Amino acid sequence: MKKFEELTEREILALAIGLEEEDERVYADFAEGFHQDYPATASMFEGMREEESEHRRKLIELFRRKFGEHIPLIRRQDVRGFVERPALWLVRPLRIEAVRKEASAMEVETRRFYEKAAARTRDASIRQLLDDLANEERTHETRAQELDLQKLPDHVKADEEQAQRRLFVLQIVQPGLAGLMDGSVSTLAPVFAAALATQKSWDAFLVGLAASVGAGISMGFAEALSDDGSLTGRGHPWVRGLVCGAMTAVGGIGHTLPFLIRDFRVALWAAGLVVLGELGVITWVRKRYMDTPWVTAALQVGLGGALVFITGVLIGSS
Repeated sequence: MKKFEELTEREILALAIGLEEEDERVYADFAEGFHQDYPATASMFEGMREEESEHRRKLIELFRRKFGEHIPLIRRQDVRGFVERPALWLVRPLRIEAVRKEASAMEVETRRFYEKAAARTRDASIRQLLDDLANEERTHETRAQELDLQKLPDHVKADEEQAQRRLFVLQIVQPGLAGLMDGSVSTLAPVFAAALATQKSWDAFLVGLAASVGAGISMGFAEALSDDGSLTGRGHPWVRGLVCGAMTAVGGIGHTLPFLIRDFRVALWAAGLVVLGELGVITWVRKRYMDTPWVTAALQVGLGGALVFITGVLIGSS
């Protein structure tokens, strides 16, 4: 890597052209990543891409006048002092807040580069252009930091927040809720059947643990293999599978843990109370994120849980 202080004016201009080209492509990737779900933010980044393209055009014109047609390839990773950038533009789905912070950091770094480069050059025309670009990058920096106020009116922000909430529901809440319901409800029958049949807390605990872990693995793979998320917008399949599998296991283990209590009757009553708590949590999640009315959610969850619980009791008592 070469020190910045060792760069010639020709190399400084070549580096500036490379930086503007990289920023232009990054903003293009940001715009493409937000195109479907956040069109207003995508439009803002498209505008920033066009401005970076104009900066690059000015730099290339000046380079041609001063040094000819050949522009040496000098990249940011070839010069000491630049910060390594996270590859946010390769991540899908893009996170708005992370991208806004990265855009602000990009503009700060580019602005400082132009200020430092302008201070080192002796050519008046080169220094003038670098000073002008530093001032423009300063306005970009302010815009990136105040993006909410400058580019996103209240109704657009509301639309984007709604879209972000929808994505969170699709990618996290739905698979997590499906897992929690399956783990909490489906494992009731084997756990309480084993408990009543054996009258031993430890046996009931082992059955519940096996059922919970097994159900978690099964539900995780089922969710991950259901679709790849490309058409449904449900996100990466293995992330959904991990969320669904983990919540399935948690839902089953919740009412299994009380059977670590040696006193069987105490463990049985404690497990019953945990079940009520689990069903209450599921009802709240359905009301909070799925917009299901309280009464409807409670009846649906309670009826399913009651039927499975009765099944386990009848089988275990037979």
